[in-house]
Amino acid sequence: MRRQLRSYFKHRLRRFTLPLDLRGTPFQVKVWTALRKIPFGKTSTYGELAQCIGQPGAARAVGMANNKNRIGIVVPCHRVIGAGGRPVGYASGLGIQRKLLKHEAELFAGRHRRSSGNDQ
Repeated sequence: MRRQLRSYFKHRLRRFTLPLDLRGTPFQVKVWTALRKIPFGKTSTYGELAQCIGQPGAARAVGMANNKNRIGIVVPCHRVIGAGGRPVGYASGLGIQRKLLKHEAELFAGRHRRSSGNDQ
């Protein structure tokens, strides 16, 4: 995990390939699984994520499940933003969320050299 995190922060990794043991309620696991489907460098809103899991009225519950995510970055809850298009309510703080989104946006836009292999 450390190796992949280092690669992520060095702009060499877009997708983590770690075996995960997601432990939570069935709803939380459903949300965390959906989080892993948000493409690198992209964002989704709580409402969009609720729709994605088939529960369009559950935006607040999605937010609570995000808050219980213990493996942020790997399960990228930082990619979920408010309906107004801005970061809101990130457990590690909005400053951290903004930095992670900026980090991914820079790599997604090709501002950093990418290595082959893990660049997915």
